Amino acid sequence: MDFLPRTMGTRPRLACEVRAEGVVAARAEDAFAVLSAIARVPLEDKVVVPRLHSVEGLEASVAPSILGGDASGRAAVVAALRKALEAVALRSREVTLVVPDAAVRVLLLDFDELPAKPFEALPIVRFRLKKLLPFDADDAAVSYQVMATSKGSVQVLAVAMPRELLAEYESVVREAGFEPGAVIPSTLAALAGLPEQEAPALVVNAGREGVTTAIVKAGVLLLHRTVDLGADLRADAAAAQLTGNPVQAPHAVSEQWQRQEPASFSDRNDAAAAIEASALAQEIVQQVELEIAAERNLTDTTGEVAQAISVAAAYYEDTLQSPPSAIHAAGTLGARTLTAMLSDAHVGPLAVQEMMHAQMLGAGATTAGSPGGVPLGWLAGVRGALAN
Repeated sequence: MDFLPRTMGTRPRLACEVRAEGVVAARAEDAFAVLSAIARVPLEDKVVVPRLHSVEGLEASVAPSILGGDASGRAAVVAALRKALEAVALRSREVTLVVPDAAVRVLLLDFDELPAKPFEALPIVRFRLKKLLPFDADDAAVSYQVMATSKGSVQVLAVAMPRELLAEYESVVREAGFEPGAVIPSTLAALAGLPEQEAPALVVNAGREGVTTAIVKAGVLLLHRTVDLGADLRADAAAAQLTGNPVQAPHAVSEQWQRQEPASFSDRNDAAAAIEASALAQEIVQQVELEIAAERNLTDTTGEVAQAISVAAAYYEDTLQSPPSAIHAAGTLGARTLTAMLSDAHVGPLAVQEMMHAQMLGAGATTAGSPGGVPLGWLAGVRGALAN
């Protein structure tokens, strides 16, 4: 199972990403990753809770389901995956699965030396992770990639995920009728879509549940930091679910540091066309309602998102001796929302631009502005996952 971009070979030509806000899927015909088909299916709030949170007073290995904790939540995710993937799939059923950043741990590690053979190096990387992970490193799915080497120093990007969470994500893909051929965290997937260039880039992957900031230069990851929004409230809910105690009022937002890495109808009678048009209208209304609700929920987290970006910009300037020329936006918030959040928090001025561009979409792909369209920010992860 691959977490990171492959250095040899190719990943599946289908990709899907599971986020708290919904599922997005895409297909590309080759490694240039021009998206020939895209689809999005929204999810209701709290259906997906992609978190590695420990509940105080409980065993560290005990964690609630990432899929809402009940059968209806799981069924909703499976149905969303099936609908999104069926809309873009041709013959192949193998898919690259993009998982939330908060479902994994991404770290940058330094070694004096590291064996060149992966089967010799992996146990050493896993041993280093033992004291850095909030879960059992021996039982985790671990992948690594050498970022840079110099005399007496090897910098490694390591990604770890509890096997039970990985198995849960893989199982819902299989229940939807597809096979997960590779698994990649959201921001690392988005970064894979960037051209490898000497100039550094600051990427912000933000959504309803959290924000990740990353800095990459000449293909080397310099920073990967995830801020989990509303983690304490979710931990309280998890404790209530597992112990039967009522949920208390929300605490302050918890911050976790990680240095890481248009619809067309066939010719049928008017009645059938009217039914189909009505169903499409209801779906669009549902999407809009969910997105409006998400924007309202972001009011209380504007400060946390703006602060995360401000910290990353400061790190960028301190490390690279110049301020970032622009922020590349990935994720469901999008460049316009991030710009407004920074302005409201009096951070900047920092120019924000979409990581995805219209040139990355084929003629058959539909973006926001037409019925059933997908905002560009949603597509950064799946597009990067297909760029190999």
